[in-house]
Amino acid sequence: MADPGVLSNWIGGEKRAPVGGQYLDDFEPATGKLLARIPDSGAEDVALAVAAAAEAYPEWSDRSLKDRAHCLERLADLVVEQAETLAEIESADTGKPLALARQIDMARVEANLRFFAGAAQHWPAESHDMGPAGFNYTRREPLGVVALITPWNLPLYLLSWKLAPALMTGNCVVAKPSELTPLSADALWGMAVDAGIPPGVINLVHGSGAGCGKALVDHPRIKAISFTGGTRTGRTIAAAAAPRLVKTSLELGGKNPALVFADADLDQAVAGLVRAGFTNQGQVCLCCSRILVHESLEEVLLDRLVNAVSALNVGDPRSPDTDQGALISAQHQGKVLDYIKMARRDGGRVLCGGEAVQPEGRCQQGHFVAPTLIAGLPGDSRLHHEEIFGPVVTIQTFASEEEAIRLANSVDYGLAATIWTRDLATAQRVAAAVQTGLVWINGWLVRDLRTPFGGMKDSGLGREGGRWSLEFFTETKNVHLPTGLPAFPSPCNENVHGKRGH
Repeated sequence: MADPGVLSNWIGGEKRAPVGGQYLDDFEPATGKLLARIPDSGAEDVALAVAAAAEAYPEWSDRSLKDRAHCLERLADLVVEQAETLAEIESADTGKPLALARQIDMARVEANLRFFAGAAQHWPAESHDMGPAGFNYTRREPLGVVALITPWNLPLYLLSWKLAPALMTGNCVVAKPSELTPLSADALWGMAVDAGIPPGVINLVHGSGAGCGKALVDHPRIKAISFTGGTRTGRTIAAAAAPRLVKTSLELGGKNPALVFADADLDQAVAGLVRAGFTNQGQVCLCCSRILVHESLEEVLLDRLVNAVSALNVGDPRSPDTDQGALISAQHQGKVLDYIKMARRDGGRVLCGGEAVQPEGRCQQGHFVAPTLIAGLPGDSRLHHEEIFGPVVTIQTFASEEEAIRLANSVDYGLAATIWTRDLATAQRVAAAVQTGLVWINGWLVRDLRTPFGGMKDSGLGREGGRWSLEFFTETKNVHLPTGLPAFPSPCNENVHGKRGH
């Protein structure tokens, strides 16, 4: 991938240097080398972006759904045309395997754009007949200028998940990607111009969360904030938005359990657990980092899991043989390794992995950790309760369904769970009892974009997907029409004051 050099903000359809002239460094996780320098934007840059969005809003919100959908479909076409380049950018910036960026991330970006282009056009309006008193109909109106703040693990994937419904409902956008992974957002903004999206409809500001992100959240003209990221930052955003009664959608962390019952299909379960635990180096909010297994299966399941996880190839993200790439940064690598040290101090058994990896060749200075399985930790160990967000999975046993549910619900998070059983009644009881927003039975990350996505407890507020995203980015208005409403005077008739209309 060519060196992208120095990035700019996109404001009002133009590239703009940061007002303060300050920049941040963006490093490649797999090599530790400098990829690019990005604007360290502040309140003045955010104000310019919000002003550009507000100026573009009247024309964009007046466009027909068909016209807005055409722009998103054209943008999806460009994503397909440039998918390989975008995947290379995403892989370099995140450290994830190129194959994963190509097969999962880029495919989902296209799907997000096309799905909401169609969903908004087929979103039914509601009406309520009151008989002789008339009837009511419901309007959905755009909010104005909205803020999108996205994380580093799935940069373009999650940006498009927010951008598409925001645009289709007639809003204009100011987006801030993570300062750790800014490159694919910059590429998409350039493509938006070619897709025919007018200047100012989408604006991009780079920078830190403490500087740029805070300025965006605090701006008085922002009408809604859609955020995906850590729970601590989500609480800060909620506290800042609450006094102004700004709408917020917060998709936050997870500590997701996989419950493996005695009758589980082991071939199916092992393959699913490896995928659920270690996709994208475990850096997915939906990853199942806690395996809860019935005590009768512990020995056989652990043997099979250790063999499968040990076979995962950690290496250069560019290599087609790589299963596990680099963690996002040296700091994050250190955090993950510290948790593994903590596990050893707590008396845990590291069954495989448990160490940093230095691949040969160009990635010797990269931030790699071997995929790790840990058993034998006490129930109160922090590794069972805190989000590590890396390739570390703990194992606990249970003796009964009640104990499995208690363990599953024993954490502060409530995003997702997987249940592995051949018994439909067990699956339904446990799915109803676990305190999570999403449940998969005998599978993981099977997504239908029409369904609600989001978590309970410390995993967030609100839901995304389908009508939930469309509703978030709109204001609801009820209109009542009485029966027998007099006809409005036409321009050719006298008005109520007896004067000729114009």
